[in-house]
Amino acid sequence: MLTFDHLAIACETLAEGAGAVETALGVPLAPGGEHAAMGTHNRLLSLGPGEYLEVIAINPAAPGPGRPRWFALDAFAGPPRPNAWICRTGDMTSALAAAPDGAGPPIAFTRGQYDWEMAVPDSGLLPFAGLFPAMIQWHSAAHPADTLPDQGVRLRRLVITHPDAPTLRAVLEPMMTDARLAITQGAAPALAVELDTPHGPRILA
Repeated sequence: MLTFDHLAIACETLAEGAGAVETALGVPLAPGGEHAAMGTHNRLLSLGPGEYLEVIAINPAAPGPGRPRWFALDAFAGPPRPNAWICRTGDMTSALAAAPDGAGPPIAFTRGQYDWEMAVPDSGLLPFAGLFPAMIQWHSAAHPADTLPDQGVRLRRLVITHPDAPTLRAVLEPMMTDARLAITQGAAPALAVELDTPHGPRILA
């Protein structure tokens, strides 16, 4: 029902976030774009076919969206770090029916050649302290990963730490199967990303 689609690396400014990720991974990011409906903008990196990483921040030049932004960006502070992961579905209605309360209603978005809908919580914060995946359904034939240069970066493991790891695992297991996903018990919610790069393994956390 769900397939890994992309990662969101949040930052206070896009320049800071892009610089931090490029330094950490040793590869350049590609240009992204603006999301007028959320007042955000991004830079992108291919993670291979059908997968990518986005560095995303509030766009100071854009008007506010009049609602909480996705990925709880309104409350984000501190150094750039993984803040959300996004999974695609071919049936948003069924995916939302299987998701926990608070996953959000689907909202339609467009940007250039891309047309999609994403479930965005009214509060901006996804379930399980933001660690439940945001769900996206692409309606355009084009997908961002298809147009990005391949810099040889691949997702090795996505490690989700949560105080109630068994419940999160029980919710996700019927919805998706991905050997790269690890859900671990921990005192505080956290998201860590292990990536293979041309320069060896790297971790974003």
